[in-house]
Amino acid sequence: MSDTATPFGTTFPDPQTTQPARPSAREIDATLRRLAELKTTGLRGDYEKQGSFLYIEDFLPREFTERLIAAVKDVTPAINRNYLPGHKAGGSVSSHNIDNLAPFIADLYRLPALIKWLETISDDKLQLSPADDPHAYALYFYSKPGDHIGWHYDTSYYDGRRYTLLLGVIDDSSCRLDYELHTKNPAVPDQPGSVQYLPGGFVFFDGNKLRHRVTPLGENEMRVSLTFEYVTDPNMKPFKRFISNMKDSIAYFGFGQVFRRKGGKNGDA
Repeated sequence: MSDTATPFGTTFPDPQTTQPARPSAREIDATLRRLAELKTTGLRGDYEKQGSFLYIEDFLPREFTERLIAAVKDVTPAINRNYLPGHKAGGSVSSHNIDNLAPFIADLYRLPALIKWLETISDDKLQLSPADDPHAYALYFYSKPGDHIGWHYDTSYYDGRRYTLLLGVIDDSSCRLDYELHTKNPAVPDQPGSVQYLPGGFVFFDGNKLRHRVTPLGENEMRVSLTFEYVTDPNMKPFKRFISNMKDSIAYFGFGQVFRRKGGKNGDA
């Protein structure tokens, strides 16, 4: 079940400096040149050793994180809250609403320098998710006590693989991202782990391989996370599209966002 709701009583941190609502691609590229300074070879090795999983504690430049915090304020009226008994409670804002309310996030998602760097880490050719996929880039809100998501995989319904990038935006909480590595590899024992990725933090993984959850939110706590989804093949078979659309409608964004246009696949005109 779901409803569109704003987490009343929630206060968001203010950015320490006033930033343009939508920086140019050149400004973004200049800021993310620090990607070249990261020890990519070592990170690639860590990613492979951990079964297609990588965590970086301090990834985003400060000014990027501040812009994301400002974007949270902009999208708050569009939060769609969901509750699935025994599995999930929280709020979501789809890529369609982000396009209208916080286009800076879409710019960051499509940033060539970021995609190229992720391809180096994953050793895979990445593509943007289709424009009609509300999960392509989305904000997830944990704003009420008990908000959480249970154990799951970010299963790809596409013909190819789907990669998940998580970025920390706001974390005034005790929530943890718990995970289990190597669950799909019978030759390697399962390896449990847990991180609290704070604002600017980075988590990247193959959605079909990482079993994970977010532990429940406590009293007077707040957590917001940004997710980017990249694919290796944007095609999807009709039956899997139906399953994906129903899951997104019920568990995340509501039917209005998933089927927002008439005709065509997934509502494309």
